[in-house]
Amino acid sequence: MGTLGPVDMITAAISSVRVGRANGRRVAESGPRGLRLPAMPMIGFHVLLSGDGWLITDTAAPVALRPGDVVFTAAGAEHGISRLPCTLGELPPIEMADVPPPPHPVEFEFLCGMYPLQQGRVPGVLRHLPEVLAFTPDYDRHPEVRMVVDMLSDTCTTEQPGGDASRAALIDLMIVHILRHLQTHSAPGQWPLTSEPGLTDALVGMHTDPGRAWTVRQLSDVAGMSRTAFTRRFRAAVGTSPMAYLTGWRLDLAARLLRESSAPLSAVARKVGYSTPYAFTAAFRRAYGVPPGRYRDDVRNY
Repeated sequence: MGTLGPVDMITAAISSVRVGRANGRRVAESGPRGLRLPAMPMIGFHVLLSGDGWLITDTAAPVALRPGDVVFTAAGAEHGISRLPCTLGELPPIEMADVPPPPHPVEFEFLCGMYPLQQGRVPGVLRHLPEVLAFTPDYDRHPEVRMVVDMLSDTCTTEQPGGDASRAALIDLMIVHILRHLQTHSAPGQWPLTSEPGLTDALVGMHTDPGRAWTVRQLSDVAGMSRTAFTRRFRAAVGTSPMAYLTGWRLDLAARLLRESSAPLSAVARKVGYSTPYAFTAAFRRAYGVPPGRYRDDVRNY
């Protein structure tokens, strides 16, 4: 049946969040302490460009940051970037106005990129990652990451024709590199990907044929395991049950079809495995908070 590689799962995540306008900016001279970013329905990142700093959250000790370090949030949790270790409450909130960077070198500067999350829904393949995390990319092994950072920094510094399109593409690419790093370095259960052949075959089946009336028994047969062993090993590798994962994938795919096509709701429902528009509408409303028709209208009017 083939293999489901990291890029396939990452593409699914990126496709799920590519809604609305991507935003990128450089933040320079954030004051003597730093700044606090409120909880927002978005997926995004920061890259420290110059100076030393600290990642501040409410749930963990401050994490030291050096130039080149990346901070990533898959769900827009509240966090701060500080000059010194402190508590989140000590940091002033960020000014969201679009302020151009100063024309002279500064001591402390970082780059931000983000996409809004429609209805605040985090893609299923990202829901088991930590709310906010920091890491140091291997720039020697992956020099292309440094190139993406440099190009994105340039697009956030000077406005040129096609700037919005360039920023969106570079933010996409930076998130791809971040997710590749996290897929490689995450602990078991933090990333819904496994190299175990049987589980991989089951994931391929769900992703390539979501409209099929899958049962746990059928998926375990594809995986070549007993139902009990398949369910246990799938949960350990992916972080959720097979049917919960399948439902999440179907609805994420449905949202993408609603955004990118004019297919009637009945066709979308069949495509993602629902026998009636009513059942699809009920499931979609539970997941996204609005019925699919309203979701499509909201996206088009965004």
